[in-house]
Amino acid sequence: MNVNRFQNALQRIDAANAKDPNKVVIDDTIVAKELLYSDRMLNRLMDFAPDASEAIQIAAKGQHICRWEIARNTYPMDRVGYLKWREALKKFHASKTTSILKEVGYENAFIDRVCFLIEKKLLKKDAETQLLEDVICLVFLEYYLEEFILKHDTEKLKNIIIKTWNKMSEKGQKTALTLSFSTASLQLIKEALEL
Repeated sequence: MNVNRFQNALQRIDAANAKDPNKVVIDDTIVAKELLYSDRMLNRLMDFAPDASEAIQIAAKGQHICRWEIARNTYPMDRVGYLKWREALKKFHASKTTSILKEVGYENAFIDRVCFLIEKKLLKKDAETQLLEDVICLVFLEYYLEEFILKHDTEKLKNIIIKTWNKMSEKGQKTALTLSFSTASLQLIKEALEL
């Protein structure tokens, strides 16, 4: 691993995400939403898979790069619109990350691999794609499920939890059960998964 090139890539992803106009307050500090998300993704990845490759570390950081630039409401507010928006985002995130990786001198084969991961190709078949999906699901459950509880009815929430659960590997599912949840979240998870 070329440490300088790797660190340069991560710093540029952070700089892009730091421009997010959407802010959150964490420990009395105002942080750009997508910068926080990318930090959570990398931290969870390294906790879950300490030997994670350079490519997947970069993919974890670039997973939501500049996400605010394609707002959800630019697509129809139905299931089909949602899926089209998600597909557009995958390509957008891959493209943004590609530009950064080219700037810092990564080879095309490496860049192609990072894009393959960001676009979540061969989920359930490619070990690193599955690893990234596990991390995405764990970060969602740990940090963002609570927000969803405030916005959606119980049946929709249970459906979201079941879909999230089914995307994870067995290792991911076991790890999810060790996360610290609020009483409400834990109860909902148990009901959804019939635990």
